[in-house]
Amino acid sequence: MNAPDSSNALAARSELPALMQALGSKAKAASALMARAPAAIKNKALLGLATRLRSQTGSLQAANAMDVERARAAGLAAPLVDRLILSPKIIETVAVGCEQLAAMPDVIGEIIGMKQQPSGIRVGQMRVPIGVFGMIYESRPNVTIEAASLAIKSGNACILRGGSEAIESNKALAALVQEALAQAGLPQEAVQLVPTTDREAVGLLITMPQHVDVIIPRGGKGLIERVSRDAKVPVIKHLDGNCHVYVDDPCDMAMAVTVADNAKTQKYSPCNASEGLLVARGVAADFLPKIGAIYAAKGVEMRCDAEARVLLAAVSGANIQAASEQDWYEEYLAPIISIKVVAGVDEAIAHINQYSSHHTDAILTRDHMHAQQFLREVDSASVMVNASTRFADGFEFGLGAEIGISTDKFHARGPVGIEGLTSLKYVVLGNGEVRT
Repeated sequence: MNAPDSSNALAARSELPALMQALGSKAKAASALMARAPAAIKNKALLGLATRLRSQTGSLQAANAMDVERARAAGLAAPLVDRLILSPKIIETVAVGCEQLAAMPDVIGEIIGMKQQPSGIRVGQMRVPIGVFGMIYESRPNVTIEAASLAIKSGNACILRGGSEAIESNKALAALVQEALAQAGLPQEAVQLVPTTDREAVGLLITMPQHVDVIIPRGGKGLIERVSRDAKVPVIKHLDGNCHVYVDDPCDMAMAVTVADNAKTQKYSPCNASEGLLVARGVAADFLPKIGAIYAAKGVEMRCDAEARVLLAAVSGANIQAASEQDWYEEYLAPIISIKVVAGVDEAIAHINQYSSHHTDAILTRDHMHAQQFLREVDSASVMVNASTRFADGFEFGLGAEIGISTDKFHARGPVGIEGLTSLKYVVLGNGEVRT
């Protein structure tokens, strides 16, 4: 029995380069059609997809249940299983995201910054699709719809390679996308799912610059490091989500407690959950016992500096540990948070810029000047005032959906929506001018 299975696996692997080249070639051809598709047609596909998601919720959940059962049987970590679940709420969220995208203006072909030059020519920039993007992601099957819907709206084609743990969910979702594309008169090949769980497909996808214009990895640090290291095409990425909440002096105490609680405990597994809590010394004695009691009740382990440990010592049932240097860097994705007392906003900013992953950081304050300083000086993709870090999300930012979060400093930064999947080219309008 083993020999035929092994032979089949070897045969399948030998066919993989041809499969990936075929996907790339079809995507490139589809991207040319998508680039010139009218806004009304793209919006029709998005609205059709939203309708299908709602009407097929039951069958989508049935496919998802197969993935979840297999993941649990294989001992997949709880946070990853949580990301894998395709609940009715999540399906409704991505359906609303499709509708939100459809309602947004079409930026493709938009010309900005047109200026008359002394020579007589007018020079500006036109927004155009990138072409083909490859998306490599783990666990979350809703990413299939987020990526597909953004590809449609931005006039791109995409090749999606989801995690093996979500293969049945992703197949079911991708089928709905292709149905919606076909009904709207758009090429089905504009959104293609890599149909194999063979990891070698990733290595091939990221080394096809003749077909793929950009790669977007969304998953664990190991995946993103591998893609960044081995890709032969540009990569839009973030490695960690070590986000912080800084409680300033002065602050609205009740609001600070509520926001600091939400930023950590609303959901532990996302990359925008707060992993570090910084508290100004002037409010620490009042604030820390209040938030500590909430964290204790929810089973959150607190890894603290010496000053915070003293202030939290009297909290009943609190799990308080001494923080190590590594804790300031850590993305826990779990009910654990690091806590440090700082002198004020200057020390908070310095700590964040040294230890954070430059993803999302928030200040809770009543001081306008402190807020402005924090916004200017914190070197992160999303910086917030008096709001939970959990809002760092394309849907919450009004982008309709996001393809991922970028902590790079070029092209796209923060949640990557429609504009992050476009490029600007210079356009020149003249009336017979020649250079002398």
